[in-house]
Amino acid sequence: MSMRSKDAADAGTARSTDVAVIGGGPAGSTAAILLAGRGYRVVVFEKSRHPRFHIGESLLPANLPLFERLGVAERIRAIGMKKPGAEFVSPWHGRCETFLFSDAWNKTMPYAYQVRRSQFDEILFRRAAEQGATVIEECRVRQVEFAERGAGARLEAERQDGSRETWRARFVIDASGRDTLLASLFGAKRRSARHNSAAIYAHFAGAERNPGAGAGNISLYWFEHGWFWLIPLADGATSVGAVVWPYYMKSRAEPLPEFFLATIRLCEPLARRLAHATLVSEVEATGNYSYSSDLSHGENFLLLGDAYAFIDPVFSAGVWLAMNSAVAGADAIDTCLRSPGRAAAALRRFDRTMRRGPREFSWFIYRVTDPTMRDLFMNPHNPLRMKEALLSLLAGDIFGRTPIWPSLVAFKGLFWATSLLNPRRALDAHRRRRRNIADPDAAPSPR
Repeated sequence: MSMRSKDAADAGTARSTDVAVIGGGPAGSTAAILLAGRGYRVVVFEKSRHPRFHIGESLLPANLPLFERLGVAERIRAIGMKKPGAEFVSPWHGRCETFLFSDAWNKTMPYAYQVRRSQFDEILFRRAAEQGATVIEECRVRQVEFAERGAGARLEAERQDGSRETWRARFVIDASGRDTLLASLFGAKRRSARHNSAAIYAHFAGAERNPGAGAGNISLYWFEHGWFWLIPLADGATSVGAVVWPYYMKSRAEPLPEFFLATIRLCEPLARRLAHATLVSEVEATGNYSYSSDLSHGENFLLLGDAYAFIDPVFSAGVWLAMNSAVAGADAIDTCLRSPGRAAAALRRFDRTMRRGPREFSWFIYRVTDPTMRDLFMNPHNPLRMKEALLSLLAGDIFGRTPIWPSLVAFKGLFWATSLLNPRRALDAHRRRRRNIADPDAAPSPR
């Protein structure tokens, strides 16, 4: 059936909205809050029911001003564990190095929060409803068809009981996360050619915490097969995960919980902190961790957050990039619907924002397991304010006017110069990384 004939068949049965949002996570809910607040009719389709489990509990300081704008700051503060900084622990150096956000270039964002994503995501989702958005839970969008010449879209959604409903929307937001609905529909999703990792994760009770003000810091542990995160939460639970090369995940010959605990034992500093801890959640795993889409938008649709790209979570940038993409997306949609003559320019601005975040973080992420990068992190110095600039990046301060870019260029120059001073190690690290990404059966090699 053609789109035109479907239009006729749907007359009197399809419900209509200005903006249809696919996905009720941080990106979709943020966009819905902002657009509903501007008077648009917005409907949000969420396949699950809040609260639901999600990984990615560590936020960045750059989130804080946005929480105020969205009207959720007090609610986030009530569920959050204050996060003054991040500590990197290197078995090769035998110690840890702590980075405080208060030492970043911009001193106005000295901390962030660690949150249970089930609570955090629900706060944003319910706030969208408070702002006037129609929110529909346990409802999965099964089909999206776009009319010609930007004349909107037709969506078919299925409720948990199997009933279906049709919606017509002037604009569609894909915030479906790792489901990547539109990127998959258009054949635009691409696995990262420069990064390939898998993750195993769970929640523990009874994990050892840092003393004093550092109790809320995220801890990142390098180990032979990748790196670990340890994220303390306000209710006493601790999120622990391992991001590993595919060859290591393929080596599993035992049930996932046993494999995860055995992996933890490979990192002695982490194992000590979990010596008296117990698992309090299912152990979960995910592969094909890094990807991006060839496109971020069309005439009447946008891709936000993980629906557009996902990169290794070592710097906890995921939620911030998702929510910032929603801010940029809401501005673009507002322009497209109110001033169609300015739509093309607005969508180009949106595209630049979408590409900027993954690009700026990826250079560091691709090298974070490199021995040269480990040395620089474990021996930080501040010539040309390089440390302050790096901390600003870690804080998510990459979309404003903080003048960090010359200093980050200097840091990259220092990385290359240090690598050239030890060419054999640098070459070995390069070859090992290529082997780890390209050949899942490659054996790990020592430093």
